[in-house]
Formats: sequence, C-alpha cells, structure tokens
Amino acid sequence: MTDAALARGPVVERRRGEGWTAAALITPASIFVAFCLLAPIAILFRFSLNEFVPSKKLMVEALTVANYVKFFTDPYYTTILATTVRIAVLVTAVCLVLGFPLAYVVARTQSRFKHLLIISIVLPLFVGNAVRAAGWMTVFGNKGFFNATLMGLGVIDQPLEIMFTEKAVVIGIIAVNLPFMVLSLQSVIEGIDRSVEEAAFSLGAPPATMFRRVLWPLALPGVLAGTILTFVLAMNAYATPFLLGGPLFAMMAPSAQEGFAVDMGYNPTVTNAKVPPDVQKRIGFTEEEQKRLRDLDYGYMAKNDTAFQEWWNKSFKG
Repeated sequence: MTDAALARGPVVERRRGEGWTAAALITPASIFVAFCLLAPIAILFRFSLNEFVPSKKLMVEALTVANYVKFFTDPYYTTILATTVRIAVLVTAVCLVLGFPLAYVVARTQSRFKHLLIISIVLPLFVGNAVRAAGWMTVFGNKGFFNATLMGLGVIDQPLEIMFTEKAVVIGIIAVNLPFMVLSLQSVIEGIDRSVEEAAFSLGAPPATMFRRVLWPLALPGVLAGTILTFVLAMNAYATPFLLGGPLFAMMAPSAQEGFAVDMGYNPTVTNAKVPPDVQKRIGFTEEEQKRLRDLDYGYMAKNDTAFQEWWNKSFKG
C-alpha cells in the first residue's frame, strides 16, 4: 500500500464519522418537523372523507369523496380556487422580480449599513398582517393618502377605485411576502463566490449573459425556496384579502372560514357587517333576501344583489 493511500485512510474515516454525527444531529429535528407537518394534514384529510349532515351540523364518520365532488363541481368554489391560484402566482412572480435585485444588493454590499438593510427587510415581519392591511386601508381609501396626494397635485379629478379591489389585495399580499423572498435569495447569493461573476466578465460576458448563465443557475436553490414559501403564504392569505378585498372579492382562506361558520350556524362575517334590518328594508331587500343575508351566505348577497352592492359602495367607498 502506498504512502498516499495510508495518508488518505484517516481522512476518509474522519469524514465518514462527521457524516454520521451530522445525521445523528439532524434526524431528531427532521422527524419532529415531519410529524408536526404531516400529522395535521393526515387528520384533516381523514376528516374530509366524513359525511356532513346539515340537519345535525356535524360530521358523521364515513369514507366518502362526496365533499371533494361537491367542491370541484360547484362553480362558486372552483371560481374562488382559480382566483386564489391566480393571485398567488401573480404575487410570487412580482416578489421574485422585485426581490432578486434587492437580495443581490444586500448580499453583495460591503457597506457598514448592511445590517440596517437586513433589519429594514425583517422589521415588517414583526407587525401582524391585519395591522398592515389596516394601514393599507388608510392609504388606498377614496380619501386616503394615495388619492389625496394625487388629487392635491391635480393629477386626477376623481379618486381612483383601489380599495376593495383585486389590485389592493395583490399589493397587500406582495408587501407581506416580499421579505420572505428577499431573505431566501439573499442567503443563497451570499454563498456564491464573487470570483465566479468576475471570471464571467473577464471572458467578455455582458451582465445579462452573466446573470442568465452564471448567477441564475447558482441561485436556483434560493429561487425555489423563496418561490415555494411565497406561493404557499399567498395561497393561505386571510387577513389581507378579507380587509382589502371586501365582500365582493373572495379567496380560499376567508371563504373557508365563512363556509365553516355558516355550516356551524353562525356567520361572523354577517355579524361584523352590521347591516341593520331597517337598512335592509330601505334598500329594497325582500324578506327572503333578508333571511339569506342573516342566516345563510353573505357572499351570495355581495355578488348577486345590486341593492346591497350600492349600499356597500355608498357606506364604505363613498
């Protein structure tokens, strides 16, 4: 056996021992995280196969796919699902486009204020989504900061309809999710050796080619992590679409909460709307429509009743 082979023996054994040590340290945490993620999903999936009895307002143990059939064959729910997926894809794409340059600047800067940049990105995460959505409401309202500024400058004569629209929801969710995209990309870009970029430039590659052939492939792990995280968070957004979208805009999380509340005999959305009976009569609701508004689906009235829509616009958007 050569001296080189003898010298490599301890190195190989040491690396093998380090691998087993790393596996021993990671395994307990991995099992715990996997259990916490998979167990609730498995329980919910099993519950979803039960049969719901409207008269008793409870689930009866069974094995049926009737709930899934009802969901995917009901245009109301499929429309909401399509809207949610479309919003999530749009938010993810915008966060990636805006987040990559910002993450690159933070990762490559040598400034002593780098930590302040990172803090400024993380700081919004300490504020709840509902509080941030309420802040956007003061900005997007007809008499809010945005419209007041544009009207004061003479750019517009009438306030722009931003509040309670899809545009407001998209902007609000982007503001919530952008830090997650930036942090996911920044950590990966910092691990890319700067000399790789310098080598590409020294070989005559323009910035666009360097980005496409060098930086982007190396940053793909961060892109994938940030994209998945942002998409999942956007799909499950609740406070932002609920507050910024209003009753005429529906996404999965608010609709799931509302549907569950209705099935359980209580609709907090209706209660919080505080549409007094005298107001219902004054704007022309029939007795059946009033009953539907009180007891059934607030979203139905919001989408199908012109009188309700006029009352909502006058009360909250005027």
